[in-house]
Amino acid sequence: MIRRHYYFSGTVQGVGFRFRCQTIAASLGLTGWCKNLFDGRVEAEVQGEAMDVNQFVLRLSKEPFISIENIEEKDIPVSKYEKSFKVRFY
Repeated sequence: MIRRHYYFSGTVQGVGFRFRCQTIAASLGLTGWCKNLFDGRVEAEVQGEAMDVNQFVLRLSKEPFISIENIEEKDIPVSKYEKSFKVRFY
């Protein structure tokens, strides 16, 4: 089990990115969250099996209208309290 923090940049706002994050995460059994940032990036934390977390990013990068130009990522401590993947609006 891993938890990874991401900053996605490129064409990631106004294209359904957060909705697709939530849909893909649910299909892979991942937990975490994502939110838009004021600078045009999307921030996310994703938790699950390493193979599924990597698949999450791969599937996002293949979605129509989304163009991920850069990903900043780092592993962070696992959370024991999440039950699902949520879109945050704050």
